[in-house]
Amino acid sequence: MKQINLFIKRLFDFLGSLIGVIILSPILLIISITIKISSKGPVFFKQKRLGKNGKVFNIFKFRTMVIGAEKKGNGIFVKTEDDNRITTIGKFLRAASLDELPQLLNVIKGDMSLVGPRPPLLYHPYEYGNYSSVQKERFKMKPGITGLAQVKVRNSVPWDKRIILDVEYVDNFSICLDFKIILSTIKSILFKESIYTN
Repeated sequence: MKQINLFIKRLFDFLGSLIGVIILSPILLIISITIKISSKGPVFFKQKRLGKNGKVFNIFKFRTMVIGAEKKGNGIFVKTEDDNRITTIGKFLRAASLDELPQLLNVIKGDMSLVGPRPPLLYHPYEYGNYSSVQKERFKMKPGITGLAQVKVRNSVPWDKRIILDVEYVDNFSICLDFKIILSTIKSILFKESIYTN
């Protein structure tokens, strides 16, 4: 049954992302142009992340911060929307979660899924080899644009607590659960729940 669910999941991921890119292409173009003319730097932000079974891949996002932001201020951490490294258009994109849209390309490529544990950095919160055997369960499925931890706690709790929810998702995966998470994600975006750490 799980293999059938995984097949349906991949089919839905591919078709849903492809259709999404086509339908959203005018919005993607407008965002790209706005980013390009409003601040120096590339339209897209590319960063190495850990995927399924610890495989490293490049995640794509719309750039919302100034160039070299990771080497300034709080480094990889963005704690408030007033962080002066965030560009003017970046604040809007983050608030509306539009900066995540390029990850549809990651889903089409097969590096990611629409729903799954969020892909962590290679070195934060841990290097792959330093996750416990239980925590590594989260890597048994492809990372997602959204996930159980995203809709339940987002960035309001430490990574260790988010990982517990990631493992819970992997253990209880079903297509039905994926649809519930997608609906909850839409709700959280509409009501603009906090995306920043405490």
